[in-house]
Amino acid sequence: MVNRNKSKKILLLYLLISLAFVIFLSVMLLTATKSRHMPSLYTVESSKAGRGSIISADGFHIATTKKLYKAVVNTRYIDPDKKELFVKLFSIYSGMTPKAIEKRLARRKGVVVLSYNIAEIQAHYLKTLAHELRRYQVFLELKNSKTGLRSIHGLTVLESGESREYPYGTLLTPVIGYPHKIEEEGYTSIQGVKGLEKRFDNELSPRQDGYSRGKRDVNNYIILNKESFTKPKINGLNIQLTIPVSFQIRIEKMLDAMKKELRAKEVMIAIMNSQTGDVSALASSNRYFPKKIKRSDYPSLNSAMIEYSFEPGSVLKPITFALLLEHKLVNPYDLVNGHNGRFKIGRKIITDEHKFDWLSAENVIVYSSNVGIAQLAQKLSGYDFYKGLKSFGFASRSTPDLIYEKKGSIPSAKRLENEIYKATCAYGYGIRANLMQLLRAYSVFNNNGRMVRPRLVKSFIDEHGNVKELGYEEGVQVIKGATAQRMNKILLKTVKEGTGKKAITKGLRIGGKTGTAHIVEKGKYVKKYNTAFMGFVNDKKHKYTIGAIVVQPKKSQFAAQTAVPVFKKAVDIMIEEGYLEPNIVK
Repeated sequence: MVNRNKSKKILLLYLLISLAFVIFLSVMLLTATKSRHMPSLYTVESSKAGRGSIISADGFHIATTKKLYKAVVNTRYIDPDKKELFVKLFSIYSGMTPKAIEKRLARRKGVVVLSYNIAEIQAHYLKTLAHELRRYQVFLELKNSKTGLRSIHGLTVLESGESREYPYGTLLTPVIGYPHKIEEEGYTSIQGVKGLEKRFDNELSPRQDGYSRGKRDVNNYIILNKESFTKPKINGLNIQLTIPVSFQIRIEKMLDAMKKELRAKEVMIAIMNSQTGDVSALASSNRYFPKKIKRSDYPSLNSAMIEYSFEPGSVLKPITFALLLEHKLVNPYDLVNGHNGRFKIGRKIITDEHKFDWLSAENVIVYSSNVGIAQLAQKLSGYDFYKGLKSFGFASRSTPDLIYEKKGSIPSAKRLENEIYKATCAYGYGIRANLMQLLRAYSVFNNNGRMVRPRLVKSFIDEHGNVKELGYEEGVQVIKGATAQRMNKILLKTVKEGTGKKAITKGLRIGGKTGTAHIVEKGKYVKKYNTAFMGFVNDKKHKYTIGAIVVQPKKSQFAAQTAVPVFKKAVDIMIEEGYLEPNIVK
């Protein structure tokens, strides 16, 4: 009986042990198969690529991109006893005042953005601070009421976007243009709207965002090894210009002073290498700060050098005369009747500012006779006149580097058969052009008949410093070399003896032509004027084509007193900056 009871006890004990073992195995199996919220052994990092910079010829960043970061903290996790420590340390690392930090923390409980505009270097320091704060146990480990899990949410520094910076303020505007911001998934990016920012938006825009995935260390940093995956970020290309900052600044300051002196609506100038097309300066007196555009800046947002189309006036006379020479329809020494400054063609009476009896054909240009060029132009057929103007680049895009160009217009070949249209077009009315078109056309007279395209962008540079030179377009032979050389001499004579005398600089070869034209408002000519001086300046080594336009000067309607002084002051700056070296025997 005793043995039987003993056997039952042993059996019961065995069964209990077996049941406990089965329960243990079941729990282990359930634990192994059950989905659990465990911290991942892997982490992911991403980084946004940046927009490229616009760099001057002398290496200065005119437009560049600054990365922006935001600092976020959950106030519930800050240990009340260590809140003061958090505020002090964050103030030191961020540059914010303790008072400003306290104010932000007091706004609400929970997630608070302490700053949206943290610079990249500060963001790096704050990320280091975030790890240090954890080490000092500034943040509490709290239980999530929904999941039941305990966690720590400390200081987080996130990339929030990018800001376009213009270290030199209004420099090179409106040519450089401006961008606008695009918000996408909480990230602020930049896109070009006008000027170089728009024209080269594809080249400047980021190529590829960075991405990394791999095992993490105790500080949540990725361990880079053969098991990790990394896709590098590729920033947008930098574009390097042909325009140096130092020279551009001086030219802009000069234009500012001349606008005030001449009481003009706008003054602009373009300076270009006559043989290569490289633009050394392209400036306007009407500029703006691209980062903070005001309502008063709206009229200046368009680049007037290509977007302001106007009747050029007498600066077109050398183009007309060159076509006559090219077609052998005139000899520079032919005599032309000046009709004492008043000549009737059809129903139109053409007048001259200065009365002439007889003058040589070339002196029609030197002394800017409307009567003379109107008569000479009748020798051109409408087709040859139209084709010639087209060959000089009128009514076509002047440069590939600027956008939204107003290409202007020229009368049709049929209309140019009409003697009145032929006469008025010959001295720059009934045709519309912009500064860069005139600059390109005048390069023909300083480059043996070949026309070059103005070039503002020299090369593309990637983030590793690899340079892709854009190269030069081959010049177009517009007129024969002999014709161009003859026109060169006539324009030199125009400065020496005619309307361009104020442009003279000893030791330099300077040629050019003045132009004054009435402005049309509501279909009628009014008593407002644009003045121009288009020409060239050469020393023994260098050849430059220069164009100066003064829009609606109130001081004087004559180019000799407005546009020519602008040209002359630009030449003086070029000498001081080493672009020209007068051949003067000391």
